[in-house]
Amino acid sequence: MAEYKEESKIEERILSIKRVTKKTTGGNYVTFSALVAVGDGKGSVGIGHGRGLEVPQAIKKGLTKAKKSMIKVLIHNDTIPHIINLKYKAGKIVLKPAPLGTGLKVGSVIRAIFDLAGIHNASGKIIGSRNKIVNTYLVMEALKLLRKRPLVVQNKKNNE
Repeated sequence: MAEYKEESKIEERILSIKRVTKKTTGGNYVTFSALVAVGDGKGSVGIGHGRGLEVPQAIKKGLTKAKKSMIKVLIHNDTIPHIINLKYKAGKIVLKPAPLGTGLKVGSVIRAIFDLAGIHNASGKIIGSRNKIVNTYLVMEALKLLRKRPLVVQNKKNNE
């Protein structure tokens, strides 16, 4: 008898598709760029940026990169454990935990990434950049900085 390993359901979401043209001596060279996020809703999320001559090819490349780059996110009562302030390239991000029932009060790509990660209550703002690609990497860098809540509380008490 064959044993079937129960695999966690990974949800995929396309954040952006762009048509990129380049002028060459023979005419225009057209490619497509796809920004994709994947997550299981239980604390794992990843992003990938794929490029190809056709949209399905770009999406497939983005999905494979996203699955390889998945990270584990710390979640405390359906929200993030602590406040995050981060600057990455042209953007700045401020993320704050929110009480149960608040929902996601964030915009742009943060909402999609948090939803895929399983974070249901948080508030935040991206300042300085409207570029979806930069903002996506900014959110992922912010999520990598999350630490366990007791450590953050202890560090605040020690600093006072």
